[in-house]
Amino acid sequence: MKLKPPPMPLALISMAAALVVYSTTSALGCTGIRLIAADGSAVYGRTMEWGAFDLNSRVAIVPRGHSFTGQTPEGLNGKSWTAEYGVVALDMLGQDWFADGMNEAGLAVGLFYHPGFAEYPKYDPAEAANTIGAPDVVAYLLTQFATIDEVKAAMEDVRVAGVTEALVGVPDPAHWMVTEPSGRSIVIEYAGGEVRFFDNSLGVITNAPTYDWHMTNLRNYLNLSAVALPTRSIAEMNFAPLGAGSGMIGLPGDNTPPSRFVRAVAWTQTARPTPDSGETVYEALRILDNFNLPLGAAEGSDAAGDTGDMRSSTIWTTVWDLDEGVLYFHTQHDRRLRKVSLDGVNFSGNGIRHIPLDREKAQDIEDLTPRG
Repeated sequence: MKLKPPPMPLALISMAAALVVYSTTSALGCTGIRLIAADGSAVYGRTMEWGAFDLNSRVAIVPRGHSFTGQTPEGLNGKSWTAEYGVVALDMLGQDWFADGMNEAGLAVGLFYHPGFAEYPKYDPAEAANTIGAPDVVAYLLTQFATIDEVKAAMEDVRVAGVTEALVGVPDPAHWMVTEPSGRSIVIEYAGGEVRFFDNSLGVITNAPTYDWHMTNLRNYLNLSAVALPTRSIAEMNFAPLGAGSGMIGLPGDNTPPSRFVRAVAWTQTARPTPDSGETVYEALRILDNFNLPLGAAEGSDAAGDTGDMRSSTIWTTVWDLDEGVLYFHTQHDRRLRKVSLDGVNFSGNGIRHIPLDREKAQDIEDLTPRG
């Protein structure tokens, strides 16, 4: 019997139409970074850019023992598994499709779109019981594994299929950044139907093209430096830089994935020293602020659907303290920092629980005006 996914909510039909139009040429424009503190603790953070419509993400709390079934091109008849670890994640479009998350062991996984370059294995119906779709990968890795070595072994074994979802209309092109509490990080990609792993020693990811291409492209920017250019003498005249930051002349400023990758490397490699993960959270947030985009300036804006009450193409920003087990985030509506501590979560409940990112879609403003 051919199983089918649950019906698509009517409220999301216009969103799906816009995404189908948009996804033929480009994709979610997100930037991910990892920082390591002086004491060895690690922090992972990312932005979520999407200018076509609101993804309506929520915080999802996945209990131990929760059952999952992976997607295949035939429906919900893929690999089945049960959560070994409790997970806190951010979902998309009211579905249990996780874009970002961390489990009780401190392992963090983020999904980043990879249009034009993600080439999954050809789907084999005989392998359905060992197949998951790209939107299942974050949930699968976070609920099952604690280390990168375990993740790599699992991804060598499981088959990831190009699943055309009812909501999207095309297979999801994706790659993933996985980070341990030690700070070790990898990028997972699919090319020619084969899984590939890249040691992510720089702790940076964006979107297309492939990770190794981005690493080669960095050679074009070896001149970048946090040190100002020296004064030069020309025709017996001295010329000094016009101000601070001259060592970064040539840093690309556009919003394409290659340029964001270079900027992310530049800012993370010149980040101020931080003593511990708590202080590193602040530094990660400061760096990620460089990737905030106004509405109309990000991927998806040229195929925008109903943007409703959206205020930014950067829908949300997350930072995960892998040492302390804490999610920090702010949103397009409210830049007040909020947190969810995994230590305080009961992961023995039944079913996935959801918390709205914004109780009110308004900036929390403290009024300091003196009265009287």
